[in-house]
Amino acid sequence: MVIAVSILAGLAAGILSGLLGVGGGIVLVPMMVFILGVSQHIAQGVSLLVIIPTAASGLWHLHKEKLVDYKTAALLSLGAIAGAMLSANFVQSLPAAELKKIFGVFVIIMGGRMIFAKPRAKAENK
Repeated sequence: MVIAVSILAGLAAGILSGLLGVGGGIVLVPMMVFILGVSQHIAQGVSLLVIIPTAASGLWHLHKEKLVDYKTAALLSLGAIAGAMLSANFVQSLPAAELKKIFGVFVIIMGGRMIFAKPRAKAENK
């Protein structure tokens, strides 16, 4: 049962990631925590590992369509790598219940922004 649910969760995350450009962690972390009973810390670690092959696959297809801005990606990566390194140690000190709350609040805020924010016009949008 765990194997089947894990594969289905991965499939759902891959589909949503490819369709919407969202990180699979938005789908995988809650599924692992609430369905598989995995701790929040482990779920977030597994999610980060799963991102590597799924992101590479999606990137390949978007690259072929010339839909990747590598300069922006490089600049974002500098901050993202530094932030990930700083937060990795901090997150270990948080109780799982607190980490779960932080994750949930983040998802709610980002979802609200996606629903209610006015879109910005940009000339290069396809």
